[in-house]
Amino acid sequence: MSLPPLSSEQAIQFDQQHIWHPYTSMINPSPVYMVTDAQGIHITLANGQQLIDGMASWWSVIHGYKHPRLNQAAKKQLEQFSHVMFGGLTHQPAIALARRLVDITPAGLDRVFFADSGSVSVEVAIKMAIQYQQAKGRSEKHRLMSLRRGYHGDTFAAMSVCDPVTGMHQLFQGSLKQQVFLPEPQSSWQQPIDEVDLTALESTFAQHHAEVAALILEPIVQGAGGMRFYSADYLNHARRLCDQYGILLIADEIATGFARTGELFACQHADITPDILCLGKALTGGYLTLSATLTKASIADTISSGGAGCFMHGPTFMANPLACAIACESIDLLLEQDWRNRIQTIETILKTSLTPALSMPQVADVRCLGAIGVIELKQPVDLHVIQPWFVEAGVWVRPFGKLVYIMPPYIIQRSELQYLCESILQVIQRLDQS
Repeated sequence: MSLPPLSSEQAIQFDQQHIWHPYTSMINPSPVYMVTDAQGIHITLANGQQLIDGMASWWSVIHGYKHPRLNQAAKKQLEQFSHVMFGGLTHQPAIALARRLVDITPAGLDRVFFADSGSVSVEVAIKMAIQYQQAKGRSEKHRLMSLRRGYHGDTFAAMSVCDPVTGMHQLFQGSLKQQVFLPEPQSSWQQPIDEVDLTALESTFAQHHAEVAALILEPIVQGAGGMRFYSADYLNHARRLCDQYGILLIADEIATGFARTGELFACQHADITPDILCLGKALTGGYLTLSATLTKASIADTISSGGAGCFMHGPTFMANPLACAIACESIDLLLEQDWRNRIQTIETILKTSLTPALSMPQVADVRCLGAIGVIELKQPVDLHVIQPWFVEAGVWVRPFGKLVYIMPPYIIQRSELQYLCESILQVIQRLDQS
C-alpha cells in the first residue's frame, strides 16, 4: 500500500509531530527546514532559497555536496554490491581503504578496525584498551582518563569520557562508569605547556595510573565541549606519561582528522603516534556513515593472545563496501590537491573576517585554526531565535551554547567564505539590538 504524497507544509507538520531531531524537544521543537537539493557548498531549501553551508554537515562534507568523483565511486560500487557481512568475508574496498589509512596516519598504526559511526569507534577504542590491559594481566586497569571539556560521542562508554558537567550527558551520570578526569588544558595553542597543566598531568597520572587503562583526548581541538584550542606540547607530555605508566593513549580525531586543523591529523602537530586512533565524520567526505579505529600491531597481538583469543566486537555494517569505496575516493581527492595551502588560506580568511567581532560588546573571544572559525559569546544563544536569522541571511550556521562557529567545506571560495563570515557578524549584531 502506497501512502498519498504530502505537500511541503504537510511534510514539515508530520516531521514536527513524529520525528525526533538531535538535541531537540518534541514539545517545543527547534525549527527545521526542508532540503530539496545540495551541491557544492550550497544547500537548497524547498522554497528555492540557497544557503552557504558553514557546517559541512557537522564537519564531514569536506569536498562539498554531490562531488562528481564521489558520486561515480558510489555508482561503481553499487553496480557490484552495496553490502556484505565482514565476518568471514572481505572485499577490495575495505582492503584499499585500510591500505590508505595505514599509509597516511602516524607511523606504527597498522591494524584497522572498521565500524559504522564515530561514537562506535570510540567504544571500540575503549574496549581495545580494556581488553589489552586484561590480556597483559592488569585487569585492575579498567578505568579511562579523559579531559574536562572533552566530547567523544553519545553512546554509553563514549558518554562516560565526556565532560561530566558540560558534556550534554548529566542526566545519565548515575548510570555511567565513573572515569578519571584531568582539568581541561590551559596551555595556549602554539605555546609550551604551562606549569599548571604539567602539574595536573603528573599528579593525576601518579595518583590513578594503577587503575587507568587509557587516556582519551581530542588532540589540539576540543570540539563540541567548547571549541577550545590547546598546546601541542601538552600532547608530548601526555604521550610521555602514558609510556611511563603503561597507559594507552587514544586520540579521538573524529572531528579533527583529514586536514581540518592544518595537518592531516591533529596529533601530527606534536609529532606523536597514539596507541589507538579514532576516525569518522570526513572519512567518506560526508556521503555515508563509517568509522575506523587504528592501533599498533603489538596491541592487536596482545589482545589476540588474551583469554578471548580475539577482539570482542563486530558491527553488522562493519566495513560497508559502499562507504569504503567512497572513502577511498575522498582520501585520494584530498591528497591530490595542495590541501595544506588550501587550509592555510581558509584560516587566513577566517582570521581576517571574524576578528572584527572582538569589538562587539556581546563577544568574549574569537579563535581560528585551520578550517575552524569560532566566535565565543558572553551569553548562550537561543537557537529558536538565531537559526532563522542565519537562514534569512542565506547561510547555514548551527550554534550551540555560547559558540557561533563554522567548519566549512574545503572547496569554499574566498568570496563565499567572506560572505559567510560577514553574515555571522551581522547576525551577532542583531542579537545586541534585539
